[in-house]
Amino acid sequence: MRIAVVALGKIGLPLAVQYAEKGHEVIGVDVNPVTVEAVNAGREPFPGEAHLADKLAALNPATGSGALRATTDYAEAVPGADAIVLVVPLFVDDATWEPDFTLMDAATRSLAEHLTPGTLISYETTLPVGTTRGRWKPLIEEISGLVEGADFHLVFSPERVLTGRVFADLRRYPKLVGGLDDAGTAAGIAFYEAVLDFDPRPDLPRPNGVWDMGTAEAAEMAKLAETTYRDVNIGLANQFAVYADRAGFDIERVIDACNSQPYSHIHRPGIAVGGHCIPVYPRLYLSTDPDASVVRTARQFNATMPAYVVGRAKELLGDLAGLRAVVLGASYRGGVKETAFSGVFPTVAALGEAGAEVLVHDPMYTDDELASFGWTPYHLGDRADIAIVQADHPEYHDLAPADLPGIRLLLDGRRITDAGKWAGVPRLTIGGGE
Repeated sequence: MRIAVVALGKIGLPLAVQYAEKGHEVIGVDVNPVTVEAVNAGREPFPGEAHLADKLAALNPATGSGALRATTDYAEAVPGADAIVLVVPLFVDDATWEPDFTLMDAATRSLAEHLTPGTLISYETTLPVGTTRGRWKPLIEEISGLVEGADFHLVFSPERVLTGRVFADLRRYPKLVGGLDDAGTAAGIAFYEAVLDFDPRPDLPRPNGVWDMGTAEAAEMAKLAETTYRDVNIGLANQFAVYADRAGFDIERVIDACNSQPYSHIHRPGIAVGGHCIPVYPRLYLSTDPDASVVRTARQFNATMPAYVVGRAKELLGDLAGLRAVVLGASYRGGVKETAFSGVFPTVAALGEAGAEVLVHDPMYTDDELASFGWTPYHLGDRADIAIVQADHPEYHDLAPADLPGIRLLLDGRRITDAGKWAGVPRLTIGGGE
């Protein structure tokens, strides 16, 4: 098959590589010429994705087989394609919680201008329920002059992978597909069966592979449901943890006890819920179901956790004005160089509002990269009054007072430091305990 992948980011590029490895001709489209140049030269445009560099080098036109190439021109990639897969970012307005379709609308218009009959179009970007049928179908038909179901098929198939381990996750998790009619769904299933492989999963209710979701709406809801569940679960864990801080018990012991039964699967509390998915997708769901009060409450509560941690510092130390406060971790999670909706932003803001001198450390970022965000870089071994562990990088596991000379308080927002190393220095976690 000839496959076009639209948007060569941290999900799109590994997908393009996966399809090319399966023996298909793949053309990636991206608006960033730097990314396109890197892909065509066989260079990994971003670090941190397992196996991507080697796979890309083996497939690109400069150093490999040429099965994968990239362009900025939709006119080069779209005409004659058997399938088009879109992984264009969808943003959410922080003030209104409404989805911002600007980039996706632009990409959809561009592909529709060059669409030819006989193409399967699959959206993998997480969407509000009804978007594939209610927004993309009429837009593509209007611009292309083609008719969905007769001239082309349109499906939704959510990506379910985690950056850093995309290739492993593609094999591990079922691929969900839903079309606008039975023929479209069948076309989507046939496509993904041709480009993916799956690991055996005896724990699943049916064999691992491509799963027929019946409709695009069901597929859209499946991705929203699984991510919203996690946000709500974390919100519950965070509320339990805040209560544990007041009541004086260790919430981790409670959670471990609860999860010893099969009826409980309580997640772990933490300073922030970050990344492209969990903070965003509940808001996409709420955009079509405003009555989902449980979801709204959890999302709002999770957003308060950075300020809560800073508030605990103020309770212990009093006025933070003039104190040197270090946020440990710019990334939204450990081991990943990514700041999307990272807790670093509200944590820095809360410390600044309290009058502290705020610095940021992250082993995955250079000083210049940290400074580009407007932060003052911090180096372990420099003086600090307060430190807040925001990201669970492995480098922080063995953190000790000697790494932060003058430290008066450690707030471990991820509970990853060793309590035994902090004798004599106040160390607080979310939810009490060690």
